[in-house]
Amino acid sequence: MSSDPWGRVDETGTVYVRTADGEKIVGSWQAGSPDEALAYFERKYEGLVVEIGLLERRVKTTDLSAKDAFAAIDHIREQVDAHHAVGDLDALRARLDKLVEAVQARREERKAQRAKQSDQARHAKEALVAEAEELAQSDQWRAAGERLRALVDTWKGLPRLDRKSDDELWHRFSHARSAFSKRRKAHFAQLDAQREEARKTKEKLVAEAEALSGSTDWGPTAARYRELMSEWKAAGRAQREHEDDLWNRFRGAQDIFFAARSSVFAERDAEQAENLKLKEELAQEAEKILPVTDLKAARAAFRAINERWEAIGHVPRDARPKVEGRMHAVERAIQESEETEWRRTNPEARARAEGLTGQLQAAVDKLQGQIEAARAQGNNAKADKLQKELEGRQALLDQALKGLQEFGG
Repeated sequence: MSSDPWGRVDETGTVYVRTADGEKIVGSWQAGSPDEALAYFERKYEGLVVEIGLLERRVKTTDLSAKDAFAAIDHIREQVDAHHAVGDLDALRARLDKLVEAVQARREERKAQRAKQSDQARHAKEALVAEAEELAQSDQWRAAGERLRALVDTWKGLPRLDRKSDDELWHRFSHARSAFSKRRKAHFAQLDAQREEARKTKEKLVAEAEALSGSTDWGPTAARYRELMSEWKAAGRAQREHEDDLWNRFRGAQDIFFAARSSVFAERDAEQAENLKLKEELAQEAEKILPVTDLKAARAAFRAINERWEAIGHVPRDARPKVEGRMHAVERAIQESEETEWRRTNPEARARAEGLTGQLQAAVDKLQGQIEAARAQGNNAKADKLQKELEGRQALLDQALKGLQEFGG
């Protein structure tokens, strides 16, 4: 018979293990000595110790699920309860009981953590849904579209909720995205229609612009090009693949016309500048006629200068008033000389002037006689009154005499 603190072997070879509930039969040993029997079953016990230790570390340091942990505990417990080992089996049971408590505690902890994560995920998804529904009404098509795609990626990274809640939120989220996509599609369909209409309008404008490019009717054609440009701006943009080509054709047609006009105007400006130089020389020549001393010679000289003037042609518009004003001044001076000469040589006018002068002279002489008579009589008041009348008649006589002198009288 052989024994140790946790077991013994009787004379029949039966092996016992000591527990808190008394001795339990481990098995029968007939293959060797009792000490070998105890050593064999003690090694089995050590194997259980190692297995429990490994399970304790897995529970503590890994993400072993509660289900797998309980299955492993039950498996080891079955071996312990089978009493096929010699050692402190009660201590192993106690360790297994603590493992059960640890697994249950961790399961509750994970359950609470999952509940918290689920609550956070719910709030996060509700926020995503609210933002998506707001973006569904946006007209910022590119920015809103990019943001909605980012929201989808964020959604995919969140934990799932219970099926009902997750499906309801996803339905709202998906509906918002669909609503935005429909609005965007309708907008761009309308935009495409507008751009197609703009393309047709601009094709017509380009055709007219190209037809006008060879025109030499400078003023009306330039005005029409300005109208075409206003119509172009009002037409809106065509599709990108057409807009640049249409614009290049439209602008090219205008460039051809305006380049031709500029060339003609440059030639005309040069010609008019030369004309201005010639007319300034003629104006200077005409001004030498003044002052008029010989009316007949002055008229002949001015007529000859004016004939040369008319043959020269146009001058620049901004210079025309000044140079023509110089010629008109000479012409007016000659006309005034003609009027003066006519008045001087007109017999009827001379006769009228002489008659008026005679009448005024007679009136002055009469008033002088009346004044002398009044003073001789001592009537100074009457004399003063007649004196004032005399002064007025004398002023008229002076003017008449001056006018008569113009007739050589």
